[in-house]
Amino acid sequence: MDHENASGCCGGPSAPPQAGLSRRTLLRGAALTTGALTVGVVGLPGMAHAAPAIYNPFAGYPITGSWQDHLSRGSLGGIDFGMGVGTNLPACGAGTIQNIPNNGTGGHTVTIRHADGYRSQYMHLSQFLLADGTAVAAGTVVGRSGGAVGAPGSGSSTGPHLHWHMIDPSGVRINPLTYVGQHPGGGLPKTTTEQDGIPGPVCYKRMQNWLRITSGYTGPIDGVPGVNTYAALQRAMRGYGYTGPIDGVPGVNTWKAVQRLASGWGYTGPVDGVMGPNSWRGFARFLNQDQWD
Repeated sequence: MDHENASGCCGGPSAPPQAGLSRRTLLRGAALTTGALTVGVVGLPGMAHAAPAIYNPFAGYPITGSWQDHLSRGSLGGIDFGMGVGTNLPACGAGTIQNIPNNGTGGHTVTIRHADGYRSQYMHLSQFLLADGTAVAAGTVVGRSGGAVGAPGSGSSTGPHLHWHMIDPSGVRINPLTYVGQHPGGGLPKTTTEQDGIPGPVCYKRMQNWLRITSGYTGPIDGVPGVNTYAALQRAMRGYGYTGPIDGVPGVNTWKAVQRLASGWGYTGPVDGVMGPNSWRGFARFLNQDQWD
C-alpha cells in the first residue's frame, strides 16, 4: 500500500486488592504495585539503556503488504498492517523516541532507538504522542496510525495502514518479523501459572498483551496490572457474563466471569469469584496460547 524509501518505530495505577484473591496472591500483588514505580513508565531516567526485547505489537491485525511485496515494488522493505486511522501504536520494545514529520514517502514517522543500536520505525502516522527523547517501555503507545490518501502525515500511502520496519546498527533496513523470530526472547514467555496456580509478572504481561490485542488496553506490557488493565479485563469479560461497571476495580463479578472463561480451559471448580490456584491455572492455559505471545 505504500512506497517508502526513507531510511530514517518503534496503566494506570494498581487497583486495590479485591475479595476472592488468596493471601499469597494479595502479597504478590502488593509487590507488583511497589514495582509500578520503576517498571514500564514513560520518561524514567535510564530506561532506554536496558537491553531491548522486541515483540510484534500488531499480531492482531492483518498483513496487507509483505516484506517481499515492498521489495518487488522498489521499497527498501517493510511490513504493512491493515488498521483504521487513529489506531494506537504500542512500542515494539524499550527505547527513546524520535519523531520525524513528513519523512518523505513514509510521511510522519516515529523512530524508537533501542539500547543495542537497532532502531524501529512506524510510518504514515496521523499523530505523534510523545516528545523527542522520551524513554518508553515496550507496549507504551507512541503514536496513532494514519495512511489515508492525501491526509497529513500519510506520505505516499494509498490507504489506511501502518508500515513497520527495523534498522540494524549498520544502517540496513531489516524485516522486524524475521528479527522477532530469530530472537525468541523478544516475545513473551509462557507463564508458569499454568503449573503452579500462582499469578506473577509474566502471567500479567500475557494478560495485558491479550487485552491489548482484543479489548482496547493501551498501557505498557509491564506485568503490573492497574486500573487500565482491569478495565480492559472487564470489557473482555462482557462475553462471559460480566454486567458490572467498566471501572477498573475488579470484584467478585469480574472474577466469576474469568472463572467462566477458565472453565473452557480445564477449570472445573465453582464459579464463585474466588480466584484460587485452580482458577488461575485454567486462566493461564488460555493466556499461554501462542497468539498472545
